[in-house]
Amino acid sequence: MIPIRNIAIIAHVDHGKTTLVDKLLRDGGAYRANQVVADRVMDSMDLEREKGITIKAKNASVFYRDVTINIVDTPGHADFGGEVERIMKMVDGVLLLVDAYEGTQAQTRFVMRKALDNGLKPIVVINKIDREHADPHKVHDQVLELLLELGATEEQFNAPFVYASAKEGYAVIDLDDPPKDTTPLLDAVIDHIPPPAADPAAPFSMLVSNLDWSDYVGRIAIGKILGGSVQGGDTITCIHKDGTRERKAITKLFHFSGTRSSEFEAAGAGDIVGIAAFEHVDIGETLASDADAEPLPFVEIDPPTIQMRFCVNDSPLAGRDGKYVTTRQLRERLFREMHTNISLQVEDTDQANVFAVSARGAMQIAVLVETMRREGYEMLVARPEGIWRKKDGVKLEPFETLWIETPEDTLGDIMQNLAERKGQITDMSHHTHGVHLTAVIPTRGLIGFETDLVNQTSGRAAMSHLFKEYGPFAGPIRTRFTGTLVAMEYGRATYFALETLQDRGRLFIGPGDEVYEGMIIGENSRAEDLPVNPTRTKQLSNVRSQGEGKVTPLEPPVHMSLERAIEYIADDEYIEATPKALRLRKQVLNANHRKRIAQGRPISRVAG
Repeated sequence: MIPIRNIAIIAHVDHGKTTLVDKLLRDGGAYRANQVVADRVMDSMDLEREKGITIKAKNASVFYRDVTINIVDTPGHADFGGEVERIMKMVDGVLLLVDAYEGTQAQTRFVMRKALDNGLKPIVVINKIDREHADPHKVHDQVLELLLELGATEEQFNAPFVYASAKEGYAVIDLDDPPKDTTPLLDAVIDHIPPPAADPAAPFSMLVSNLDWSDYVGRIAIGKILGGSVQGGDTITCIHKDGTRERKAITKLFHFSGTRSSEFEAAGAGDIVGIAAFEHVDIGETLASDADAEPLPFVEIDPPTIQMRFCVNDSPLAGRDGKYVTTRQLRERLFREMHTNISLQVEDTDQANVFAVSARGAMQIAVLVETMRREGYEMLVARPEGIWRKKDGVKLEPFETLWIETPEDTLGDIMQNLAERKGQITDMSHHTHGVHLTAVIPTRGLIGFETDLVNQTSGRAAMSHLFKEYGPFAGPIRTRFTGTLVAMEYGRATYFALETLQDRGRLFIGPGDEVYEGMIIGENSRAEDLPVNPTRTKQLSNVRSQGEGKVTPLEPPVHMSLERAIEYIADDEYIEATPKALRLRKQVLNANHRKRIAQGRPISRVAG
């Protein structure tokens, strides 16, 4: 039997995981010598390439020194922490990547805690040692302090350190060693990561830790074989989460070679494989040869902390772009997402066309909305809000620990912004390159904060955050201090009308854009909402006015990204997301109805 090593690569966002996987695959012989390979080959989703982050955990493998090394690339963004948690049962060791300049960050702490709790052996890779102002010795000490703080065992604390530059494609055991390639890291994996803890003599069993899809064989369950062996055509049992058991024959057995999965005849204990047999199989379920086998324990997933409402699009322009616009189609798609995204929760609400989606953060939901848009769905999305709890009659909300690195000249603005968002600074330390702040802030106070931080510091600051605890409700938080310009007519915006309206604030539309009553067409420079008519045309007469023919140029309209729109909207507003457009609108379109609601009067009494 071929020796096996199963590892996951974990790190904070943008510390170089996917780039390092590229180099390991190259130096491990996954590609031909003359093969042209794209950068970040593991980022296979369009959204991953566009955003420059990993969203879904993915499998790859290399065959090096007569050993099969199975590699799982995981997301680094905190919102996708569920992807990291669920693969911990699939590997026996982790490569912890830490930036040689930024050091240990929030997600570094999160993923390392999960790895240590599962008894995994770490190898620490201090990456980007070629970066300006890199300090690998300081980061080395930070990692040791983190391991002590997280209660690592003596074996885990004595983890080997490797120094690397994934961008330049080399790794060294000692900083004085000459750089060549990443094979020293592959050697460290073989020498220090233990073989899979699996019993070849036991009956076949596997915990489903990931899912894939093939147009030919349907759903593919991916996981590590914890006992025995399996062959194509074997009859196995799937133990579902509800306790029901389903028995079927394996139609295809897949093994990972490089970044591709290839059909295989048989696999043994400890190997990571894909099995096509069951039409309905979910992450966390057990596959076994024994019909009476006990279900395998699955890793505990941290609960979501924010919630957003998804609604059927009922705007006047609904149904023009999308293929899937009905309540049934929207509900089926959202509930289907829970099969592959276990940190996401979807619930029906009291309203038939409204669904509550709970997640780790706004980015996670924004990725879901963008994915659904590209699939042809239309929907309305409300502003994120914290998930409340009650304990002994006290209203509780989620709080996060926030870390900020900022230049000293912007410290005052950031502290004021934090105070407005109910953040409390718990630690402040000055160093050569700026100031390090630690604060505790309500989760809802973080919505839109990263954009503010970029604007206030001209992109010179960095932040990370991690869920801390549930605490007493901190009170109302106001994150937007401007009102909006709200259309009061249906039609197409005219140059004449927008020419006047641009003096009121920033416009989100241009001439010729279609608008409807209740649609937000701009930002008012004052705090209140202002009803406007962007479709107004100039009245023609047979008298020529003074100044006729003079045209005031229009400022280019502001086009928000989906993430920025989610941060921007207020509690009484929606984002209308369609395959071709993103529009902001009021939840109640009619201006008179909105006024009645503000006054606490029922809408049903309004004539017309």
